Amino acid sequence: MGQSIQQTSFCAEDFRAFQGKLHHCLDALDAVLQRPDFGAGIASIGAELELYLLDSEGFPALDNLAIQQALNDPRLTLELNRYNLEFNLTPVLAAGAPFSGLEQQMLDNLSQLRTLMQHQDGTVLPIGILPTLRETDFGPQVMTDIPRYHVLAEAVRQSRDNSLGIQIDGQDSLHLIHDDVTLEGACTSFQLHYRPVVGEFVNLWNAVQLITPLMVGVSANSPLLMGHRLWQETRIPLFCQSIDGQASTSGPRCPPPRVSFGQGWLRHSPLELFRETVQLYPPLIPIVSDEEPLAVVDNGGTPKLAELCLHDGTIWSWNRPIYAAGKDPHLRIEMRVLPAGPSAADMAANAALFIGLAEGLAGEVEPLLSALPFSCAQQNFYRAAQFGLAAKVYWPNARQNGLSEMLLADVLEQLLPLAGKGLAKIGVNPSELTKWLALIDERLRRRQTGASWQLRQYNRLLEKRLSPQEASQCLVRDYCQLSQSNTPVARWPAL
Repeated sequence: MGQSIQQTSFCAEDFRAFQGKLHHCLDALDAVLQRPDFGAGIASIGAELELYLLDSEGFPALDNLAIQQALNDPRLTLELNRYNLEFNLTPVLAAGAPFSGLEQQMLDNLSQLRTLMQHQDGTVLPIGILPTLRETDFGPQVMTDIPRYHVLAEAVRQSRDNSLGIQIDGQDSLHLIHDDVTLEGACTSFQLHYRPVVGEFVNLWNAVQLITPLMVGVSANSPLLMGHRLWQETRIPLFCQSIDGQASTSGPRCPPPRVSFGQGWLRHSPLELFRETVQLYPPLIPIVSDEEPLAVVDNGGTPKLAELCLHDGTIWSWNRPIYAAGKDPHLRIEMRVLPAGPSAADMAANAALFIGLAEGLAGEVEPLLSALPFSCAQQNFYRAAQFGLAAKVYWPNARQNGLSEMLLADVLEQLLPLAGKGLAKIGVNPSELTKWLALIDERLRRRQTGASWQLRQYNRLLEKRLSPQEASQCLVRDYCQLSQSNTPVARWPAL
């Protein structure tokens, strides 16, 4: 969502030109992908960390522009809502100790931002959804005032279905009438970018899709929204419905929603994923560049494919292919499903598990795809978001004779050694992989995620006769202290 634009109004001819240019981009990308040296390079890992800004009472602070200007770091970017910021971590090599490197970057950046917020008696917090959010924290008045977000908000409003607001079932089901894209801004994430070794994209992509439900369950950190106890990972239905309307989480749709788990297993080439974005989704922001991508390819260059990249940024699949031009052109996988928080250590451990499992399964994923219809993988995804570690999921076995359910936590316990092998395969140091997978093992043994801890604390506070708002404020205060100490969530005590 963060790409800068200047043009804010468009005519029918703009859309026709943009649509034609998208197909030229696809033809150019097809030619580029056939070059034997495209994407050649060393595997690397990057990340984007989205954050909340809080005031002294634990409520959202509308200070993102002031904090961005004060820090003056190009890696810090504005988000949709004025109480959110995003820090783009510097990519690290996958070999060695990459997750310790990412953890240290997060700790350093969070420390800098907390220092700036302390001047305003506030702080910064990595959490999937802030429990103290109120209905007044949404609407045009909280949107970051830059052209892209105003254009995008209007385009999304016109493209979504006719259902207004949010309908999420849970212990305290929520029905909110609100026709506004700023609801999406409640969802803050820790988005991984993984550049794999060239030639392994298809199997790795399918492995990432297969394990994404497991990652949703083990990393869940968004159980509360405006005093309502909803899903373990409420970001999933909230993001879907804020962009596509209530019907987006009720089953298969045609045309497909712009926020989705995907359309099926990848068959032959990453080009299929980019074709889907062009062929299935109408453009929202039709800005046409001067580049002629096919001419660039014919002259031996690497095109920027600006239209394709812009269009791809208005389709929010939970896993997304990224085409990067520039000095080192390549493809990478953006894994968008992880929530922010609870601690830097937890986010580093989640990254290690995600990439380790993907690499560990990539070499053996093909016979598993016929054992799990994609619709069942999608069902796993929503079950994991709703029930977390306690979700029952279908897990494939190449020797099976029919589908069977397993507890998500049990599947992960069985797969942990495979994650270690996957990390070793890409050159992660033995001590590094042992350190981070041990944190996941501890989380599984104690059955404590950020979501389960928040819910237990919230319920205790309600039993003490606190109001939902008072309980949310106390919860956020305690969460802030534990998160800032960088204690892994498996060790967070009852307070």
